[in-house]
Amino acid sequence: MSRAVTAPNRAKEYETIYILRPDIDAESAEKVGSRVSEVVGREKGQLTKVELWGRRRLAFDIAKHRRGVYVYLKYLGTGRVVDEVERNLRLSDGVLKYQTVLLRNDVEVEGLTIGEEDVKFERLELPPIEDERDDSRERQLGLIEPERRAERGPESMAVPDVEDEIETPEVPEEASDEEES
Repeated sequence: MSRAVTAPNRAKEYETIYILRPDIDAESAEKVGSRVSEVVGREKGQLTKVELWGRRRLAFDIAKHRRGVYVYLKYLGTGRVVDEVERNLRLSDGVLKYQTVLLRNDVEVEGLTIGEEDVKFERLELPPIEDERDDSRERQLGLIEPERRAERGPESMAVPDVEDEIETPEVPEEASDEEES
């Protein structure tokens, strides 16, 4: 039985996006990044791009978190590299979710030039979570009055007199004369 052997200068290109907990500190995020970089190197893969997208709102709550810190990786390697990267992300406590996608099947490794700053994991510098708070649940449900209403003062909250708003229709005189005859 014959097996297809790929040339050593050919690889597959993958991208992985992983989401860290929103309250993660810089050291923990750096630890996850260095671990992923180490795994890719150990499995004879090659990082081509690393981007820190920052803290963003999630499409749905994950483990009771509304936000997460997104990190984007692009790398070359085999299926073993992907398996090992995902295994390490799964074991990390700071990672909420991850997803890997195959971008291209046959990539020429030798002709590829990668900038040093493209594969460097940046230090995570995020503002405190309190600065990015959303409206409270009560305000979202309309149980608390909006601030603009309170700014106008109590005069604007007065209920208008109902009798002033109702107009009484006028009956033409000709119509009333015909009804009597």
